[in-house]
Amino acid sequence: MKVPVYQKGEGPIRAYGIQRKTKETDVRLSLALEGGEIAVSTGIGFFDHMLTAFAFYGGLGLEVEAKGDLEVDGHHTVEDVGIVLGQALSRTLGDGKGIRRFASAYIPMDEALCFTAVDFSNRPFLVFDAHMPQPMIGSYDTCLTEEFLRAFAVNSGLTLHMKCLYGKNAHHITEALFKSLGAAVKEAVVVTGDKVTSTKGVL
Repeated sequence: MKVPVYQKGEGPIRAYGIQRKTKETDVRLSLALEGGEIAVSTGIGFFDHMLTAFAFYGGLGLEVEAKGDLEVDGHHTVEDVGIVLGQALSRTLGDGKGIRRFASAYIPMDEALCFTAVDFSNRPFLVFDAHMPQPMIGSYDTCLTEEFLRAFAVNSGLTLHMKCLYGKNAHHITEALFKSLGAAVKEAVVVTGDKVTSTKGVL
């Protein structure tokens, strides 16, 4: 997979490629806010599906190739992808000049309804309120969704609130969460002006 160096344009940096290698994982990722190819391979099928949904509904170009210690479990791989994706998003936004900054989205999936609100505040915080009725979705441990989102929020400087209002199927709940995250991010990163959206003048 080609991982580009970042590209600078007018306003915020809108594309970034990054690699993170540890003793547990090797993650290569490229992100483009203006769209592009979506190709995800982490070794965890359901997680690939969720990242693809996030990118599609976020209008993002996203390429991810991750190799991790799946013989242990999926935790390190999922968390480290969250770290790298958050870092790439932070770099694409630069100082946040001109972006809308705030956004929210409700997404239903069958019996489940989920809500996401985002603020690219440079004050990372996660509020996650989503009970998973089943512990596993294929080989994916449902508790890893919160771990991914925490890593993503912390490393992107994002204040992130996510809630499942109701639902009975963990697959539907998780998919609605990822789709609503994509939809909210898509709206929040739109460039609407040439100033930072803050009364302080900086994020």
